[in-house]
Amino acid sequence: MPKHRVLIVEDEDLMRSILRRLMTDAGYDVFTADSSESALTIIRQNDIAITITDIKMAGMSGLDLLDRINTFDQRSIVVIMTAYSSVDSAVAALRRGAYDYIIKPFVNEDLLQTVHNAIRQRDLFRENRALRRELYQRSAAIEIIGDDPELKRLLGLVKKVGPTEASVVVEGESGTGKELIAKSIHVNSGRAGKPFLAVNCGALSESLLESELFGHVKGSFTGAGADKKGLFRSAEGGTIFLDEIGEMPFALQVKLLRALQEREVTPVGLSIAIEFDARIVAATNRSLEDEVAEGRFRKDLFYRLNVVEIAVPPLRQRHGDIPLLARHFAAKNARAQNVGIKTITEQAMSILLSHEWPGNVRELENVVERAFILSGDEIDVDSLPQRLRSAPHAPEGQNRSHPPTLYDIEQKYILETLASCGDDKAAAARLLGIDLSTLYRKLKRYWLP
Repeated sequence: MPKHRVLIVEDEDLMRSILRRLMTDAGYDVFTADSSESALTIIRQNDIAITITDIKMAGMSGLDLLDRINTFDQRSIVVIMTAYSSVDSAVAALRRGAYDYIIKPFVNEDLLQTVHNAIRQRDLFRENRALRRELYQRSAAIEIIGDDPELKRLLGLVKKVGPTEASVVVEGESGTGKELIAKSIHVNSGRAGKPFLAVNCGALSESLLESELFGHVKGSFTGAGADKKGLFRSAEGGTIFLDEIGEMPFALQVKLLRALQEREVTPVGLSIAIEFDARIVAATNRSLEDEVAEGRFRKDLFYRLNVVEIAVPPLRQRHGDIPLLARHFAAKNARAQNVGIKTITEQAMSILLSHEWPGNVRELENVVERAFILSGDEIDVDSLPQRLRSAPHAPEGQNRSHPPTLYDIEQKYILETLASCGDDKAAAARLLGIDLSTLYRKLKRYWLP
């Protein structure tokens, strides 16, 4: 395991040397600084586990250093040292976010125990956060619903490319689930327990996007009231998702290319480059090859990013998944609102199947959510938006271009058999020629009560 990094901030040479020897002998990777200003430079360039700082120093005090650290790294652990056994200074340090304080002269064992406890708390916090993040990401990956052969091929590709370190470009129309694909790549990688951070490259101005990606130091531009690490450093060990990469300003593409080539970034207002370790997954709703041909996207950046390309099909090319997705979203709304499952009538499903879905899966999810809210015991035609009801669609209960799927036929047959048996599941299982446990699995699969 790598050693935890401890930073000692002390302007007295002898005390700084004593603390350095004490922490080194205890097995820590030790950094030292003789002022708060030099300490900030070290913290920005290294993943410091704990900072031990004196309160009274020339220039910026230890309490001011604590405030500066808290502005750009809320996870930092800071222990304050003071030669003044003043309760007021100790309370002030704790109120401003210090983990603990030590009164000088101190007992070596007490200081080491304080450092040990602080680092243990930091590690537990990080493990807890990583577990919560992984649970969220895994639940998000489950949202990729569909039986379409092309979608299954795509998900197979995700499982192959996930464990690698290859950069990936996900192409697809808006609403097809490109970010879910990116999260699935992250979940299937060795970086799954680390951050997954996303930014929309078309939603920010060039200067704001540069700061968001690479970070900045306090005072580097108007409004920069505090240091900011930026996504590349905040995603350390994890994955950065650059959504709508095709809309990134051309000048910023040069800086992104350099960052990817050198694996280091230079925050705005800082002349020192800082290394980072993060995987890049980009997404676009337009063809990057066409953007390169038109001179709007750098060819060298395209080749750097496009090691593996994954094309997400639009919903209109996998109509067979519409019933599965619609029922999934209906069940999702039932769970969110803590109400019973609502079935979708054949007439309503016929309209859903006839729609071309220009907004793709996102549009379908919004339509089902609206219909769920406005419907009674079941989602019927009247609960669908007027624009869908007024559009030409197949005859009631049919769809000539898209006949009922095996999913639909089996679900309907199970419902009819249950109804004929008065909802006696054991009797229904016998009529269906399956075990009772198999019937329960099918009921769960089809979101049936």
